[in-house]
Amino acid sequence: MFNKIMTPVDLAHEGDLAKALQCTADLAKHYDAEVHFVGVTTGTPSATAHNPQEYKGKLAEFAKAQADKHGIRATADPVIAHDPTTDVDDALLRAIDDTGADLVVMQSHMPNILDYIWPSNGGKIAEHAKCSVLVVRG
Repeated sequence: MFNKIMTPVDLAHEGDLAKALQCTADLAKHYDAEVHFVGVTTGTPSATAHNPQEYKGKLAEFAKAQADKHGIRATADPVIAHDPTTDVDDALLRAIDDTGADLVVMQSHMPNILDYIWPSNGGKIAEHAKCSVLVVRG
């Protein structure tokens, strides 16, 4: 049913992704699907990496660790954005097309009052993606 699963990750908040990562692994094993871990970063130094090449390496290590831990096939797909805070949704929507994903599994926070003004990342992706989206509540 699913061949390529895209899972957005924020390496600065890896500990908050446990449910989505487990769900991704379970679905990947069930469908023998390839997983694309997508991380959006900036071209300038950040708390996570000094430059895009360093970020790419860290994301690749993360993907390999997930693949080894869960026995799945996984790749790292870094995306460079001018301002990841404001551009993340558009960058992730482009990544869906670039990876050929037919399922997105992503972690999201519990809805709050601000979500009525600004939709969550998961809400926007679910609303605009051309593929299935599974939003995993944290």
